[in-house]
Amino acid sequence: MLFFIYAIIGMQVFGNIALDPESAITRHNNFRSFVQGLMLLFRCATGEAWPSIMLSCIKGRPCDPLAKKPELDCGSNLAYAYFVSFIFFCSFLMLNLFVAVIMDNFDYLTRDSSILGAHHLDEFVRIWAEYDPNATGKIHYSEMYDMLKNMDPPLGFGNKCPNRLAYKKLIRMNMPVDDDGKVNFTTTLFALIRENLSIKVRSADEMDQADDELRDTIRNIWPLQAKKMLDLLIPRNEGILRSVFVHVYVLCVQTRLLS
Repeated sequence: MLFFIYAIIGMQVFGNIALDPESAITRHNNFRSFVQGLMLLFRCATGEAWPSIMLSCIKGRPCDPLAKKPELDCGSNLAYAYFVSFIFFCSFLMLNLFVAVIMDNFDYLTRDSSILGAHHLDEFVRIWAEYDPNATGKIHYSEMYDMLKNMDPPLGFGNKCPNRLAYKKLIRMNMPVDDDGKVNFTTTLFALIRENLSIKVRSADEMDQADDELRDTIRNIWPLQAKKMLDLLIPRNEGILRSVFVHVYVLCVQTRLLS
């Protein structure tokens, strides 16, 4: 777009200048046509003797006989602003933009996928929507395994995760389940982040103690919010039926994944 605009302006202002082999405006370097104007601007963008071209386009240059104008009435002092602004845009803005695009792509390609980021939240929301198309915010515990297997690490398990390891992770996550056997959206996301960042995560038989410690920590940090969200994020130890532990264990036994 930049070259297109400047080529059109160059044709209108400098297109009638006579071709002179002794100057910078020759039959190979002029504004006679749109294509020639693009070629001239490309040469200027490389920095090749653009001041000479600029001085050959100032006011008082000889006109081409076919232009039917006074002999020394072609060119314009607008050439100073025209060429200086073009070089400025090409050399500074366009070059910096090009470098910025390269650096952005380099950062994307070299980004450590094992570090949680905002893009993982987008992936979680997208995959959750496939299992909860009505946007109820809850899915049945039996769908947890398939959903997390379809979610790439580090937030999910991935397709290559062994079944035994996936079920062991589910048991250790021990998410709260309501009376209908469904798991909440926030509950699942918190459990996955907790598992990935190893926040109070221990072996399955010690998770009850870790849950109690985490509940105390959340109460101390967010005393007001904890009253509403604590039971949703971390299961109580009053009854095992309130968590996904027993449900996942039954699934493991039924599929003979645990010996």
